[in-house]
Amino acid sequence: MNTATLPSIFLLTLLLAVGLFFFIRASVKARSEQVKLIAKESEESLLTLLQQYFEDRAYRVAAVDAAINQVTFQGFVRPSLFLAIFLTLLAACGTVCLSLVLSLLYPKLTSIFLGLVILAPTAGLFYWKKAGRNEQVTLKIESVATQDATEHSLITVTAHRDELAQLQKRLDLINYLAS
Repeated sequence: MNTATLPSIFLLTLLLAVGLFFFIRASVKARSEQVKLIAKESEESLLTLLQQYFEDRAYRVAAVDAAINQVTFQGFVRPSLFLAIFLTLLAACGTVCLSLVLSLLYPKLTSIFLGLVILAPTAGLFYWKKAGRNEQVTLKIESVATQDATEHSLITVTAHRDELAQLQKRLDLINYLAS
């Protein structure tokens, strides 16, 4: 192989390794968002429906502020076994690629570089320890009159974006900005 191509291959592989590192680190990042949703139910029936929904998803009521109609739910989010295994496999593949390029540059150290693959399970372990955490969902419910003079409930929800998508889908809520 041409010796001029080895440094460029090494640089590209190193850039991919950096990208993999940040991908693994981002897998445990909290992704909370706040959305406003419209429901056709009244405040009381909607609050009961929401409480039942979150209890079914293993959340419990952590705080209630009746003055501003705000309820905070708290629950433990478990890490995904699939994602832990997937991240371990990605780290192993990335480490093998980096090791192969390094062994082309320094052939005498090939066994040491390939030995770096045993570090790959630390990616899955890192994810497993950091991804399991307590999540909070904050709900604020208000009554609003629409253009056709009917009463609807406006729900302001702050939660993980996956939880918001599931809530909106399951309870058939309409995004306030889309209406």
